Amino acid sequence: MNDILDSFHRRYPIGIQSFEKLRNKGYLYVDKTLQMYKLIQLDNPYFLSRPRRFGKSLMLSTLEAYFQGKKELFKGLFIETVEKDWKKYPVLHLDLNAEKYDDKQSLHDMLERQLREWEQIYETSGEGITHSGRFMTVIRKAYEKTGLRVVVLIDEYDKPLLRSLHNESLQQEFRETLTAFYSVLKSADQWLQFVFITGVTKFAQVGIFSNLNQLVDISLDPRFSDLCGLTREEIETNFAPELEKLANNNKMSQEEIMAELTRMYDGYYFNEDQKEGLFNPFSILNTISSGKLRNYWFASGTPTFLVEMLQKTDFDLRKLDGIEVSAASLTDDRANVNNPVPMIYQSGYLTIKSFDPEFRVYTLGYPNEEVKYGFFNFITPFYTTIPSEDTSFYIGRFINELRNGETESFLTRLRAFFADFPYELNDRTERHYQVVFYLVFKLMGEFTETEIRSARGRADAVVKTTNYIYVFEFKLNGSAEQAIKQINDKGYLIPYTADERTLIKIGVNFDANERNLGEWIVETHL
Repeated sequence: MNDILDSFHRRYPIGIQSFEKLRNKGYLYVDKTLQMYKLIQLDNPYFLSRPRRFGKSLMLSTLEAYFQGKKELFKGLFIETVEKDWKKYPVLHLDLNAEKYDDKQSLHDMLERQLREWEQIYETSGEGITHSGRFMTVIRKAYEKTGLRVVVLIDEYDKPLLRSLHNESLQQEFRETLTAFYSVLKSADQWLQFVFITGVTKFAQVGIFSNLNQLVDISLDPRFSDLCGLTREEIETNFAPELEKLANNNKMSQEEIMAELTRMYDGYYFNEDQKEGLFNPFSILNTISSGKLRNYWFASGTPTFLVEMLQKTDFDLRKLDGIEVSAASLTDDRANVNNPVPMIYQSGYLTIKSFDPEFRVYTLGYPNEEVKYGFFNFITPFYTTIPSEDTSFYIGRFINELRNGETESFLTRLRAFFADFPYELNDRTERHYQVVFYLVFKLMGEFTETEIRSARGRADAVVKTTNYIYVFEFKLNGSAEQAIKQINDKGYLIPYTADERTLIKIGVNFDANERNLGEWIVETHL
């Protein structure tokens, strides 16, 4: 009974976006008020891009409570030690999260509801024909009524645009409405104390960036890297009892459980000067609450619009992990359906791995195992015949055959897999099939060590199981003999000859006309 009661002793703010509720209900809070206080003191209008479920909404709610002068909510937090003058500013908090935005009316209704609420508080008559005119009136009247400048907080400003990404006419409607609405913030500058806007990505066509040119984008600012997300120190300091229990339940040491959490949920870098990666807060909170390491963040939302962008542009998936992009593409470029990489980065599916200061080039890659394998599992049904719910089942059968040394069965199953493609998928390009091979072997990496060629002088794929190391080479419209010869001539086995496991060479010819595996040769290295 005591164990059951202990498990409910500490409350974790999973899905809690209200700072007031979090503090009043006794939820655990990782103190981010030092970082927020730095922002407040600089006194600029800000924009911050971060992936979903990274704490943006809770951060805005915390800022709202601060500017409303709710001192009692900050007891024991950093900001209580430095703030002496708790003023109650008028705060206009617009949250665009709630709607589906599948038609023009949905955005109209959202703005209408919010404006009416503000108009009632600040006793404006709602004069002005447009939403933007009414917004301007509310800001001015709030300042006149309170004698204090107005704080404007906008959460997920780009939600309507992301939802309409592949509907150009609806996208244009949303752009026009939001451009007019957000542009008010420039004209109303004399009545504004603080402006903070969050979102996932940037849309150049929206006036929030083209017209509100004083907006400071801190998305890549090293001073505010940890404004959202959790550092290792914050996890070890705030969740020490949970880490001990998690380690015990998983029969690991605390060092081992931290290594596992790092592998699964760490690795987010939001600028080249960031010294250590950030952990996904949503996944960490779910893990310490449930005691299970699962794909919590990925399961909470699927990147369908990103997959549609990749398919529309015929983007080569193999290039994503390790892709090089200019610094301008992450700072100056805006959301563009013809260039999916910046949006994939801003959405949290890629992160900064390194930076070349001479040429100002970033190298991007998957931040962690949760994102990498979640992304591969989600995207595979769009490129293959594997149903979304059966990906692990299919890959598991491939893995078991290789673990058991059943090479012929593995290759026969792989041939049957390609033969099962319907006509419309069979009429694809050569690169499509290369991508399918890439996905199959990458997904194996979730269960066993797998390498895919990323440099010259290496085999196409290497799979390592407990008892075997397989070296694969594929030839397009060549021969299996040529593939085996290349393995031998290039010395692809040399890095593994000191290993005690059995080495197996596999040369495969891929027939472009048949869109399938042709002949193959399997040789055991002696």
